[in-house]
This record gives sequence, structure tokens and C-alpha cells, in this order.
Amino acid sequence: MTKNDANKSRELICSRLSIARKRAGLSQSQVAIMLNLPRPSISEIEAGRRRITAEELLKFAELYSVDLEWLAGKDENQVNKIRDELFLAARNAKGLKVEDIEKIVDILTSLKTKGVK
Repeated sequence: MTKNDANKSRELICSRLSIARKRAGLSQSQVAIMLNLPRPSISEIEAGRRRITAEELLKFAELYSVDLEWLAGKDENQVNKIRDELFLAARNAKGLKVEDIEKIVDILTSLKTKGVK
């Protein structure tokens, strides 16, 4: 990834954070209180003047009820395609044994946990 690509990616994340906050109907002050951050930090993050940690990005995604992948810059169509494939796979799981379904859930949980780190 070039420096220019990294800057574009950072700008996209900042923009999506602002969009998600507004869609959630929250002010920067409210978000700062909810995430226990100084109020100027929210403004600086959204303006791209302060880097955001992976942990903070996860907290924003949870607070705004949006996909972490979308916040991180993935194309919304790409996220929706993956979600559709998961729903299709779940529908096809009707004939599986309970134990097999539990294993699948464990694997998905493990993957999600690894992805968050």
C-alpha cells in the first residue's frame, strides 16, 4: 500500500465515522461521553488529525451499530455480498446435526475474535 493509498483509506474511515455518528443521531459530545474520550478527540478523529486505534474503531462500530468492515473502508457491496453468502449457508444448514451447527458457531466466533485483534 502506498502512502497515498494509506491517506485515502484514512480519509475514508474518518468520513464513515462522521456519517455513522450522524446516522446514529449522536453529537460528538455524546460520543465522547459514551466512549470516555475527551470531546476534542472525536472531532480530531473525524477530521483525520488524530489516528484511531483498532480498539477505538471497534468501539465506534459497536456504538453506531455498523459493520466494522464498512467503517474500515470496505465497499458496502462487498460487505453485503459476504453477509448474503453467510445467510445462504445458514439456510443450507437445515439438515446438519446440532453438534455440527455448534462447531460452525464456534468457528465463526473464533474468526470474529481473531479479526478484532
